[in-house]
Amino acid sequence: MSTVDELTAQLQIISDELGDKALDILMQAHRRGETKRPDSERAITQARRAIEKAISLLGRMNSDD
Repeated sequence: MSTVDELTAQLQIISDELGDKALDILMQAHRRGETKRPDSERAITQARRAIEKAISLLGRMNSDD
């Protein structure tokens, strides 16, 4: 496995963990009766999207080799 493949795998794990954390934050907010998305969930989701973009870019780079 190439270094890029290893990094991509690690990024995927991080993305999954961020998704789990965002969902946890949303569930906690729902239990508290909040109707607005918490700012922390928004930030985590934004970070997850950035990681997903990096995964996509690395995947394209790998397919060009």
